[in-house]
Amino acid sequence: MYVIGTAGHVDHGKSTLVEALTGIHPDRLKEEKVREMTIDLGFAWLTLPNGVEVGIVDVPGHRDFIENMLAGVGGIDAVLFVVAADEGVMPQTREHLVILDILQIQRGVIALTKVDLIDDKEWLALVEEDIRRAFENTCLKNAPLVPVSAKTGRGIEELKQALSICLAQTPKKNDFGRPRLPIDRVFSLTGFGTVVTGTLLDGRLKTGDEIEILPAGIRGRIRGLQSHKRKETEAKPGSRTAVNLSGIDTAQIQRGDVLTLPGLYQPAQRVDASVKIAAHVETALKHNTEVKFFHGTSEVIGRVRLLGFEQLAANQEGWVQIEFRKPVVVANGDRFILRRPSPPETLGGGQIVNAHAPTRYKRFSTEVLERLKSLASSDPQRVLLEVIRRAKFVSDSDAFQTARLEWNDGKKILAGLFESGQVKIIGEEISPAGRILWLAANDALERERQKIIELVREYHQEFPLRKGMPREELRKRTGLLAKVFQFLYQNLLSEQILVEESLLVRLPGHQIQFNIQQQRLVNQLLERFFVSPFSPPSVRECVEVVGEDIFQALLTTGTLIQVSSDVVFLTDTYRQMVEEVIRLITLQGTLTVSQFRDRFSTSRKYALAFLEYLDQCRITRRNGDVRTLT
Repeated sequence: MYVIGTAGHVDHGKSTLVEALTGIHPDRLKEEKVREMTIDLGFAWLTLPNGVEVGIVDVPGHRDFIENMLAGVGGIDAVLFVVAADEGVMPQTREHLVILDILQIQRGVIALTKVDLIDDKEWLALVEEDIRRAFENTCLKNAPLVPVSAKTGRGIEELKQALSICLAQTPKKNDFGRPRLPIDRVFSLTGFGTVVTGTLLDGRLKTGDEIEILPAGIRGRIRGLQSHKRKETEAKPGSRTAVNLSGIDTAQIQRGDVLTLPGLYQPAQRVDASVKIAAHVETALKHNTEVKFFHGTSEVIGRVRLLGFEQLAANQEGWVQIEFRKPVVVANGDRFILRRPSPPETLGGGQIVNAHAPTRYKRFSTEVLERLKSLASSDPQRVLLEVIRRAKFVSDSDAFQTARLEWNDGKKILAGLFESGQVKIIGEEISPAGRILWLAANDALERERQKIIELVREYHQEFPLRKGMPREELRKRTGLLAKVFQFLYQNLLSEQILVEESLLVRLPGHQIQFNIQQQRLVNQLLERFFVSPFSPPSVRECVEVVGEDIFQALLTTGTLIQVSSDVVFLTDTYRQMVEEVIRLITLQGTLTVSQFRDRFSTSRKYALAFLEYLDQCRITRRNGDVRTLT
C-alpha cells in the first residue's frame, strides 16, 4: 500500500478533489466544516486503475497550520499537488514546494483544479507556464500536470491514471543501514545461479533485498544468504557471507566490485587521505607519482598528488589526494595500501578522510591542510563540524555515518555544535526512521549569505536603471542547492536585507537614479511631453531621444505609462485624462472616439490607444461605437 499526501495553497480545492477521487470527504473536525477549511490532517483511500490501494493524507494549505502540514507529508510516497486555475501559484504553493523539496519527495502529480471556472484557454496556458516555472528547480520539476474539475468530473479518471503511473515508478523504501560487501569471489552453482562472497561491512543484508553492484551500477536481488555454509535470512556486519543473486550473470561481476543496497554509495574518482611511507622505502614518493591503490578487494591505478610536501620519504607522513583511473567504492575511515607499479614495491598506506574530494586543491594551501587535519582529528566534535562544512548541506544521519559516529554519540556532539552556534538546522523531515535534521555550518552559511548580498549589489552597479535582479537569475548565479538558497533567501527577506517585488530582488536602498548626462536627456524628452501632453512623442521617438534603458527606467519609476505598443503618456497627464473621461461619461452617459479626440485636441491614433487601454483596465466598456463606465 502506498500513501499520497496533498499539498497546495488554502482554498485551492484539495479536500474537494480528494472527495471526488475517493467518495470520502477528509475534513472530520466540526471547526473545519464550519470554516470550510482544512485545519488538521484528513484521511481517505481508493483503489487505482492498476489495482494498487492508496491511502491519501489531506493536509492544510493555510499558513497558520503549516506544522500540521509537515506532520502529514513526512512519510508519503508521492504528492498530489493542487493549484487552482483561477488563482495560479500562490504563497503557500511556493511554501509547500519548498517543504517538499526539503523532504525530497521525488514523485508526484500536479492537479490544476477548478478548470470549470475558466473559459479562457490563454489564461490556462499562462497558469500552466507559471506552475512550470515555480516547479522548475524542485524535486517535482518533471511531475505530470492534469487539468481537473471536482465539480464536473472532468479529468478525474486521467488523474487516477497519472497517479497509477507515478506510483508504479516508486521504489520500495531503502534500508537505513549502509551495508557493503567487497567481493572476493564470483562463481555459479547449478540450480542457484550467481554467487558472490566477501566480508560484510557497515550494515546488514536480508534475503529478498534489492542490491546494487558497484561501480558498474548493476541491479539485482538477493535470492539467498549463507554464512559459513549455514543458510541465513539476514547477514550481519563482520560476517563472512555468500550471497546468491538473481538478475545478474557472473560475467557482469568481478573481484573488487562492491555489493551494497541501491543509493547508499557513490563510486569515488578522487579521495583525500593521510599517508605514511613505509620505513623500508628507499625512493621517496614524489608528487604526481602513479601508484597501485589497494582497498578492500579492489586494485586500481591512481595518481598521488602530495599536499604540503614536494616528496615523502621513509617514515614520513603527509596529506595526499589520490585520483583514480577507474572509480572505487570507499568510505571515510577506510584503510588502504599503496604500491609502486614498477618495480613492484609497497610504498605505505593510510586512511581516507574524505571519500569524495570535490576538486583538486592548491597543494600548499594552509586552509586545505587545516581542513584535512580536522577531518582526521581524534576530536569527534571537530570531525563532525568539518564533515558538515565539507558537505555544505547534509542530514544528521549522513553526517554521523561519514564522521563514523554512533547515533547517540552523534546527537550529543551535534547538540554541542548547535549550542556554540557553529551549525544550524536549515530544514527537517519525518521519515520512517524518525526525525531527520538537515544541517549546514554557520560560517559556510554566512559566506553564502554575503555572496547573495554582493551579487545583488553588483547587479545594481551593472544595471543601475533596472528596478532589481530577477530572483531566478540570482539563484543560478549563487550556484547553491535549492534548499540552501531558499533558506538563506527567506532569511534575508525576513530581515529586510533584501526586498522582492514582482520576482525582482533589490537592496532596500536601491533606487533608479540618472546621472547628469542621462538626466539631461530625460529633461529633453519630458519637455516634449509638456509641450504636447495629449499628442506626445511615440515610443519609438522616446527611445531615439533617451535610449531603451532610460525609457524602460521611466516606465519602471512611473514617470511614463505605456498604453499601447507605440503610445505613451506622462503618468500625471494620464491620470488627468482618466478623470476627465469618467466625468464626461458621467455627464453624457457615453463617450465616442471623436468626442474624446475633440475634447483633448488630439488625433484618432491617441484616442483609440487610450480608450482601448481603459477598456483593458476595465475602467470603460465598449458598446459598439461608444464607451460606457464599467
